[in-house]
Amino acid sequence: MPRDKPLKVILDSNFLFIPSKFSIDIFQELGKVLNQSFEPILLSPTLTELHRVSQTKSQKLQRQAAFALKLASRCSEIAVEKDPKESYDDVILRVASKEKWCVATNDRVLKRRLRRENVPVVYLRQKSHLAIEGNTWM
Repeated sequence: MPRDKPLKVILDSNFLFIPSKFSIDIFQELGKVLNQSFEPILLSPTLTELHRVSQTKSQKLQRQAAFALKLASRCSEIAVEKDPKESYDDVILRVASKEKWCVATNDRVLKRRLRRENVPVVYLRQKSHLAIEGNTWM
């Protein structure tokens, strides 16, 4: 079945740190690896997490978080409730599974959890390019 709408891709906070750490244009690379139109999604709790990290004591982390927040402005923000018992990863997993959206993350534990739920994952490979695991529900 051909996809007439862009594939929605939830970006994890650590994924937004890739450009400042490895000089990779994540939006351009997502287009290449997905080989279809996509819409980058940022869940509201992830945005909250980025703001929290930008207030940290480490100058380097503050700079990286500030750059990540600039990149976040290129994403569609989706308001999602986060239960106090849930982690940020729990929210991403819940939304991605329910909506059948792809997730872009470098978090090893989250990638493993997403794979168990058959959620496609885009991640940084060999610090040089993006790769995808799983079916993008095409």
